[in-house]
Amino acid sequence: MSLSKEAEPTLGHLTLKDTEVKLPRPTRVKNKTPAPIQITAEQILREAREQAEIRPPKQKITDPTELGEYRLCKRKEVSEGLEAKFVAFEKQYGDREGIEDAVVGKRRFQYEDEVRKNPLNYDSWFDYIRLEESVGNKERIREVYERAIANVPPAEEKRFWQLYIYLWINYALYEELDAEDVDPTRDVYRKCLNLIPHSKFSFAKIWLLAAQFEIRQLNLKGARQILGNAIGNAPKDKIFNKYIEIELQLGNIDRCRKLYEKYLEWSPENCYAWTKYAELERSLSETERARAIFELAIAQPALDMPELLWKAYIDFETAEFEAQNSLDLTEEEQKRECLQRARRVFEKALNYFRSSAPELKEERAMLLEKWLNMEAASGKLGDVSLVQSKLPKKLKKRRQVTTEDGSARIEEFIDYLFPEKIQTSNLKILAAAYQWKKKQKLSSGDN
Repeated sequence: MSLSKEAEPTLGHLTLKDTEVKLPRPTRVKNKTPAPIQITAEQILREAREQAEIRPPKQKITDPTELGEYRLCKRKEVSEGLEAKFVAFEKQYGDREGIEDAVVGKRRFQYEDEVRKNPLNYDSWFDYIRLEESVGNKERIREVYERAIANVPPAEEKRFWQLYIYLWINYALYEELDAEDVDPTRDVYRKCLNLIPHSKFSFAKIWLLAAQFEIRQLNLKGARQILGNAIGNAPKDKIFNKYIEIELQLGNIDRCRKLYEKYLEWSPENCYAWTKYAELERSLSETERARAIFELAIAQPALDMPELLWKAYIDFETAEFEAQNSLDLTEEEQKRECLQRARRVFEKALNYFRSSAPELKEERAMLLEKWLNMEAASGKLGDVSLVQSKLPKKLKKRRQVTTEDGSARIEEFIDYLFPEKIQTSNLKILAAAYQWKKKQKLSSGDN
């Protein structure tokens, strides 16, 4: 049987007409007026709520706690489903504002669930607060802040309060900078300071922020009262230093002196405080007062950084001598007295390093070098021989050190051998030689 003329060789008995795909004609919408019944988002949510069925579990739950958890889990599943459908609807049909509201509502639901499970999870509270601040509703922001700060850490240990205290700080900064309400800000600081157990621990940051807030409100009396309470209840270095800085900027020198006295009464071993107090007096050209402060400082039985104090004292005396030496009108006797005073300070410092801090060899060597330079620069009044007999010998040594990865390596370092050590070594050698000679005599006598 022959193939039809219209048949395509590659298609067998089918023709091209048989292989054509006929698509239906598109339907034309003749009536474009809105439908009388409109579907809203509320209707979608209501229908979804009606369709959602909570089936009872196959096994009967008798424990009340387990039953409550089961009900809560099911409610959460239904709520999440409704929320997802609502967000999808807003994305498809709503405007930008509606979409943002839907997304915020979903995130708000998540944070509520997190803080409900663990009210002491302060990270979740911070995230929740940032969400509400992005929306900008003052009442809701304050409500979340109040709920967050109500979760006080159960233990009175500082490590549990370190994150919690920043809830109060952020709350106060929000009231001052964003809400621009002075009284609520002051109230937040007051409540926070009353809540902290200052007898066990305190936070200098919150004291200083409260005082700086009062200064911005031009309430200097209130700032001084806060800082005074801080010194009385929980004295700290930061509080003293900031209070002194404020009074110094205001030009109240007498107040600064009283604060330094209280500071050193509270912490007499603080070399930094002694040095700053002496520097204050020196800046006021009160040389004798500064020198008296240094003398009182080095007389303390215990010091936290004695090398810092001695260096400051020596720098002070050296600068005074250089100032006197540079003046042509200064009498030679005054220059000599100033030089003698500086030498006495150097001697005291060397005695301290020799007896109380023998391990600080490099600091002692630098001290001697500074003394030698002063004597050399003093002209005919100087005497370098006073220092040369005290200079150490520098020795290059090697030692084994352990690196961070645990491996060992050899490094070179400079060691200092002072004259008294050399004499001690010589005496030991002589003693050993004497003992050896004595043994030799005894052995020869026996023979």
